[in-house]
Amino acid sequence: MNTFRFRKFKVYTDAKKLNLEIYKVSKIFPIELRSQIVRSSMSVVLNIAEGSAKTSDKDFNRYLENALGSVNETVASLEIASELQLLSLSDLESLTSLADGVARQLGGLSKKLKSS
Repeated sequence: MNTFRFRKFKVYTDAKKLNLEIYKVSKIFPIELRSQIVRSSMSVVLNIAEGSAKTSDKDFNRYLENALGSVNETVASLEIASELQLLSLSDLESLTSLADGVARQLGGLSKKLKSS
């Protein structure tokens, strides 16, 4: 048995990619905004990882819902950064697209867990 079940989920890999990209683009952000956006994007990754260790699908699903909330928080922070002209429109679109993919995958995985 694979001890680290989260590694098998593509959504984990994509969430990690989103977090790493945010680390790169947020270097110039004011510390408060940078801290918030890094924390929210990291929360997506960590909720997937932590939830995957739960013994029931219901418990795992609760963590996926938390991860989805953190995706929304991340996108809201990206929009604020863009409005403050700290983030280019192309970076906003790219990161929002990646976040949208993560959100869709979380929704699909959640739906799958609920049906099993």
